[in-house]
Amino acid sequence: MTSGIHHVTLITRNVQANIDFYAGFLGLRLVKQTGGYEDGEQLHLFYGDAVGSPGSLITFLVWEEGARGRVGHGQVAEIALAVPPESIGDWLTRALSQHIQVEGPKREFGESVLRLKDPDGVIVKLVGHEMSTGHPWKSAPSRLHSVTLFTETQEETAAFVKRFGYSEGQREDSVLRMVSDTDFIDVRNVTGFVQGIPGTGIADHVAFRAKDVDAVQAAEAELSRLNSSVTNYHDRNYFTSLYVREPGGILIELATDGPGFTIDETPEHLGETLFVPPHDQERAQDLKVLMPQFAMPGEERIVMRDLPFVHRFYTPQDPDGSIMLLLHGTGGNEADLMPMAHRINPRATLLGVRGRSHEEGTARWFRRFGATQFDQADIRSEAEAFNAFYEGAIAAYGLKAENITVLGYSNGANFAAAVMALYPQLIRRAILSRPMQVLEDAPQVDLKGTAALTLTGSKDPFSEFAPALNTWLESCGVELTAEKLETGHALSPDDIARAKNWLSL
Repeated sequence: MTSGIHHVTLITRNVQANIDFYAGFLGLRLVKQTGGYEDGEQLHLFYGDAVGSPGSLITFLVWEEGARGRVGHGQVAEIALAVPPESIGDWLTRALSQHIQVEGPKREFGESVLRLKDPDGVIVKLVGHEMSTGHPWKSAPSRLHSVTLFTETQEETAAFVKRFGYSEGQREDSVLRMVSDTDFIDVRNVTGFVQGIPGTGIADHVAFRAKDVDAVQAAEAELSRLNSSVTNYHDRNYFTSLYVREPGGILIELATDGPGFTIDETPEHLGETLFVPPHDQERAQDLKVLMPQFAMPGEERIVMRDLPFVHRFYTPQDPDGSIMLLLHGTGGNEADLMPMAHRINPRATLLGVRGRSHEEGTARWFRRFGATQFDQADIRSEAEAFNAFYEGAIAAYGLKAENITVLGYSNGANFAAAVMALYPQLIRRAILSRPMQVLEDAPQVDLKGTAALTLTGSKDPFSEFAPALNTWLESCGVELTAEKLETGHALSPDDIARAKNWLSL
């Protein structure tokens, strides 16, 4: 029977810091980058040995600036990588020199262990243990040594793990070590500890190895007979897998060894191309713009600054020097308008910004009391913060104000118009889709030299409020182009065409 860990999957909130730690500090190879098979807009990174062998793989779902989770029972709580025992001192020195949080070395099950924390706070152990790999990658750890499971049902969890080729080994304090032919699973009894909460900085699941598809299907049939939790069978292109929850609530995957990561990239160029799942090919270009960009260690990158708003850049292959600053609608995020903006100008550098005012978890730019009643104090407070962000971004990233076009949709367009009123001359060019005037008693200000395009939907229930904004913009000296589209409140291809034409004039 094929046994051992296939991979472990975690969630990160900062793709660049993740790359710098796993590919940079640890030296693992980035062997694949794809859009998520469950969510094509989510970047999925795979690290491993030279060819991404089963047993060497650590994968990450990327939730940029996503909510943090909490470690607790019902989760994979720690991961461990094997390194030569004699290298523990070198790894300790390396961690200290790079200011990485480290504890140890300590002894666990007779082995020397360093406990590190990655940028998301995940505990990554380096264990002095000779574990061979047929495809070593430079001086990186050879493979996964173990994972630690937090459970309130230690015996039941251990019994479930046995079906994947493990047997009971030593006990040390509250930890029962399960042993396979290749690695270990440490089952820790955390009865009375808090329940885990999903989120960034948390492991999503651990996957065990299966020889082939027949083995996965046989496991599915067996688990069904045992009346286990619901099973989910998936073709992940690089492997076929089955998901199930063990008695303690931990998500377990069974994944085939093949076909592997070389089916669409040569071994020499693994991890260099961003792939989109087959079922998402029709929107492949949009997805590649939506997913966060990163630089490999040693490559030139944008050094992100700590500014008042969460933000993200998208840089095209041949930028023309123009910048499109994007303000999403209600419930959106900093990436929402990137595909639209990229279609308007494929050569523009995109700067997406996320609103900070939340209503029941929905991101907005300012609070509202009703569909057309808005918190005036919050508008002014957030506009003040945005002014600081705008000026800070120009200074920090070397942007030229005259090259920036603000693209706002709905709540984002309304916010952009309010900023124009409260901080005249800050925004010099704006495309406002489905806007309305949200400021009560909007001040008369000098906006000469400012150009704006407003796009109103004739079937939009809020379209009756657009003329007041257009009148105010013109009265303040804005060079205004006001167009009405045969559409509702949602964005349409006509928005892209009108915006593209306006920018070309």
